[in-house]
Amino acid sequence: MIAPPTAFLAKLSRREFLRLSGVAGSGLLLACNTTYALGASDSSRIKFDAIAPHHRLNIFVSIHTDGTIDIVSHRSEMGQGSKTGIAQIIADELEADWEMVRVIQGRGNKAYGNQNTDGSTSIRLFWDKLREVGASARTMLESAGAEYWQVSLQDVFAKNGRVFNKKNDKTLAYGDLAELASKQSIPEPNTLKFKPFSNYQYIGKGITIVDIDDITSGKACFGIDVTLPGMLIASIERCPVLHGQVESFDRAAALAVPGVQEVIQMPATKETVVYFPLAGVAVIATNTWAAMQGRKLLNVKWTYNEEGEANREVNSEPSFDMWRKSLSDLPEKVGGKGDVTKGFEQSDLILEASYQTPYLAHAPMETPAATAWFKDNKCEIYASVQDPQSTMQNAAALTGLPESSFIVTPTLLGGAFGRKSKSDFVNEAVFLSQRISKPIKVVWTREDDIKHGYYHAGAVEKIKVGIDKKGKLLAWHRLTAYPTILSTFDHKANTPQDFELSLGFADFPYDVDNALFEKAMADSPVRIGWMRSVCNIQHAFALNCAVDEAAHKVDLSMSDFILANLAKDKDIDHKEEYNFEFTNYSETLTRHPYSTRRYRKVVETLLSNAPLNEALPNGQGWGLAVHRSFVSYVAVATKVKVVEKKLAVEEMHCVIDCGTVVNPDRVRAQMEGAMIFGLSLSLMGTIDIDNGAVRQSNFHDYPVLRMSQCPAIHVHIMDGGSNAPGGVGEPGVPPVAPSVANAIFSATGNRHRTLPLNKFYSV
Repeated sequence: MIAPPTAFLAKLSRREFLRLSGVAGSGLLLACNTTYALGASDSSRIKFDAIAPHHRLNIFVSIHTDGTIDIVSHRSEMGQGSKTGIAQIIADELEADWEMVRVIQGRGNKAYGNQNTDGSTSIRLFWDKLREVGASARTMLESAGAEYWQVSLQDVFAKNGRVFNKKNDKTLAYGDLAELASKQSIPEPNTLKFKPFSNYQYIGKGITIVDIDDITSGKACFGIDVTLPGMLIASIERCPVLHGQVESFDRAAALAVPGVQEVIQMPATKETVVYFPLAGVAVIATNTWAAMQGRKLLNVKWTYNEEGEANREVNSEPSFDMWRKSLSDLPEKVGGKGDVTKGFEQSDLILEASYQTPYLAHAPMETPAATAWFKDNKCEIYASVQDPQSTMQNAAALTGLPESSFIVTPTLLGGAFGRKSKSDFVNEAVFLSQRISKPIKVVWTREDDIKHGYYHAGAVEKIKVGIDKKGKLLAWHRLTAYPTILSTFDHKANTPQDFELSLGFADFPYDVDNALFEKAMADSPVRIGWMRSVCNIQHAFALNCAVDEAAHKVDLSMSDFILANLAKDKDIDHKEEYNFEFTNYSETLTRHPYSTRRYRKVVETLLSNAPLNEALPNGQGWGLAVHRSFVSYVAVATKVKVVEKKLAVEEMHCVIDCGTVVNPDRVRAQMEGAMIFGLSLSLMGTIDIDNGAVRQSNFHDYPVLRMSQCPAIHVHIMDGGSNAPGGVGEPGVPPVAPSVANAIFSATGNRHRTLPLNKFYSV
């Protein structure tokens, strides 16, 4: 069995990270025998780490003799801007001239550490290490200057791409010192000197993303753009129900289509699906059109094992009913404190409510696409993947070959939202290329993407709240059931895990003496995968809706209720307070505490920026929600208008405290994108299961927000002070749905505890 991606994280010490960074390029990149993949034109070349010159100061930084600086981005770029942010951090500590910086895409390589570009980790996980990389390279350049001039290291300093001699005011450009610098010893991490925040010239600045010219001119190479000599195209007919297998198909009919070269049956779906291919039949042709036309003629007949037959009996609504029943019949304690029974007995008012959120699909604008080329038991892979290292590991697991047989180059990703952290589509290309020893590009249609994804799990929750007449929380009982993502890696897993329950369920910010958190079993007939903000989606929805309902029970605004009931400004240890193993997004509570002070501040900042108290006519209202996720804090206020069952979202305000900000322009863009993504999910998003198969197939029945539906969006970025960087790509999503639902109540008096909202309104 392949371990979940959390097991792939490289636990490198600071010294080990810099040591690996200093290994000679030839030793790190032995398999890198191709320097680019040709796209639609010669200008569509993917620049990556193999083109770095010999003057390599570490694995991230190389300097040309003309002064050009190559900085490697080891994370995938899908529009979030981490490729630019990584370069900003290194370049600032390097004292580089930004005009001389060129950012190179890193291939899959364990020396980089964790390359899994999800969980909003690219900046927060590597903030310290990237600064060390830059400072280490700068120190080596300064040492080279000192050696050249035969002076002490204290007599030189680096600035803006040059090393200065304090004694005689002479200077040398980085390019002049590159060769000598590459021969210097790697400084020990504890000897490095870092720039004070006040001296940063790139960090904290809204620098334009480095790929903007290529993207806007059509030169950028995405996974779907890759072209290799002699490449063939594959289109795959997959079983509509998980764990179905191929019984028969019409090979001759497909081969009769001009351009079709091969028809190959895919391997049977494994009991534990991980990222292995789904059962199906691939049509391989000289062009995409021929492959798709041949696929239409396959006439595949399917057969089902016991698990497949069980999946064929599953429909969405009965599944949710079963999960709700399991909440009542078989709850399992997750954590808690005090005595909730006693707390409810002491309460003046009790609220009980159930919430439901649906299965969801990622639907990135670029569907999954991967190209694989097997030659002599070596395989080059070019794909829009979020994690090139796990892609290598999964390909090795599929083929039985060592990981070193695979060279993975991530292209730009045309959106991902978590879908492209699952490399099943890459394994399809690997399997087919290995069979015919030719380069194969597998292209998914939109229908493939919607019907055969790794879905965000549907969920049901029950919350019971006890309060006194003034609105003081006295008891909190919360239960949840949804299919765990662990089922993708262990088919027997059927209850939410602690790392999922740490995403806004049992990590509780409010001051209450009596609390109980419980979970229950839930099975799924479809593959479950990470989606942007993951389980925070359902957890934030239920939590914030319940808080708003409790507030109105005692005629308080939600903001007043939140501020009154938040635990006094402190850092909460959920293990100590609730006996719950809080995983804190793989961060320590020392580096990233769970701070009720920061929780409170985003709410107060929102109140000072959004006109929540404005007088509004009937049918209009504001709603509020606040949530901590990926160690960042976000508050959202949404204004809606409801006229004759027509719902319009008119205005949104978002406040984020994400600690130190590397690129405020990217933070703003990510928050704007999160508002739109969250609105798509809350207003219209649902994946329905009919007899084990996904009902939806394209944007006509799985719509995303249109420009005409988009509200005015105002983003407020708080000063992070000395706090370490938090996540940015995902934290904006969770508060959106509850803020909309709460706004609808404010406008109409109608409570909606089930998503999506187009069940009740036209949008």
